[in-house]
Amino acid sequence: MTAFIDEISPRPILFVVGDRAHSKFFSEMAYEKAHEPKELYVVEDAEHIDLYDRVDRIPFDKLEEFFQQSMK
Repeated sequence: MTAFIDEISPRPILFVVGDRAHSKFFSEMAYEKAHEPKELYVVEDAEHIDLYDRVDRIPFDKLEEFFQQSMK
């Protein structure tokens, strides 16, 4: 993914990661390489798979806010 980060940004990017996710380092690395506008949103008490399977952990409010602001 980071090989093509310049093709994705400078479009708005929202990285969503669980604070206990084994892949958190990858999201942080991609975030550092991305250009603005960008945001790293860390979901407390969540692992990687929680953000797929646990509806109570998915930050729907944050996703809605991001798309409303970014798709103007």
